[in-house]
Amino acid sequence: MREITPKSFDGLILPDTSQRIDLKEYNVLEFVPPPHKHHGKMIWVPPGLTNESMKARPFHVYDPEFLPIIGLYPTMTLIAETDVDPLFHEATAWYPPTDEFFFAQNAGAKAAGTGMAKSAIVQKIDLQQAERIRLEDKGEKIQIDVVSDGSEGIVNPNGATNWNGQIVFCAEGQGDEITTGLVLMNPLEPHNTTVLLNNYHGRQFNSLNDVVTNPRNHELYFTDTVYGHLQDFRPKPGLRSQVYRFDSKSGQVRAVADGFDKPNGIAFSPSGRHAYIADTGISGGFYGNDYTAPATIYRFDVAQDGTWSNRQLFAYISVGSPDGIHCDDKGNVYAGIGDGVAVWNPSGKLIGKIFVGGVVANFQFAGRGRMIILAETHLWYVTLRAKGAEIHDL
Repeated sequence: MREITPKSFDGLILPDTSQRIDLKEYNVLEFVPPPHKHHGKMIWVPPGLTNESMKARPFHVYDPEFLPIIGLYPTMTLIAETDVDPLFHEATAWYPPTDEFFFAQNAGAKAAGTGMAKSAIVQKIDLQQAERIRLEDKGEKIQIDVVSDGSEGIVNPNGATNWNGQIVFCAEGQGDEITTGLVLMNPLEPHNTTVLLNNYHGRQFNSLNDVVTNPRNHELYFTDTVYGHLQDFRPKPGLRSQVYRFDSKSGQVRAVADGFDKPNGIAFSPSGRHAYIADTGISGGFYGNDYTAPATIYRFDVAQDGTWSNRQLFAYISVGSPDGIHCDDKGNVYAGIGDGVAVWNPSGKLIGKIFVGGVVANFQFAGRGRMIILAETHLWYVTLRAKGAEIHDL
């Protein structure tokens, strides 16, 4: 097997936990398997590597631009795991005043038993405890507290964002009667909730997936798609799958972008001048996958008045599809994909990956130098040099 970690990359030192992935070595392969043997849901292990060696040094450097992001001493620590129940899925939000991190169980997953039978739960962890676990390196697992079991109004949570000092969740709903909507939760106990929005001019949304705050106008933008139906806990869709804008001051709700298969993750650049939408069209829930459908991130220009234009294809994913998506304070774009967290520079060049060897539905920065990765049955605490885009709504 070849040496997977050269001493430097273009004269820059590689951290011990990283390895260079030289894409030129794989432009021409001795054998390229047909689609039925290697398709869009499969993890690709390049020749000369193994799944174990890729995990052993999980910070994969495709371009020297990735090195300032991870810094000299990046680490990745497993702080929680389950057997099959995907407790670590979505709805990521960091609350700086208490240094707590909120997230949700998979809504609608068969292994979780969520969807129609019961709601997915909202949970939280203390990041000070996560840091202590990393430093002591004794294999300790973190304490996880349940914040909501659905009875508080957040029924089948998925996306989340900081907003006006609190946290807004996308509640996907349950059946015909419990509709989907945006629910505001106080991050402090007793975590009381308020429904902000649950209809579009009297019509039910399909199943709200992700939500983000625009840093320029502080309005909420969210995606609505069909996964509640595809996981058998929401009725047949009655609206297009599209992106909406919610102005809480006027009550105005309007669609800002459509033409997607299954719009999913949503993020703004630090300046708010660009918006990113992850389209997970490849993933069909309980009804199979279509590998010719989008596994794509689109970028839009965002005007001062909050309107969107100039749709561009930003990136197409090679493993799985892009789900949760976020930016750092330099405008680099990160997305949870089929084998970890992929990172692109603002021009759309893939520069690196944090490899976990399985699906990452979402993740989130916690200020400078910290990231939490939700890999369904595994919860990872990552330290690196990058800082998440500023949270303006505390």
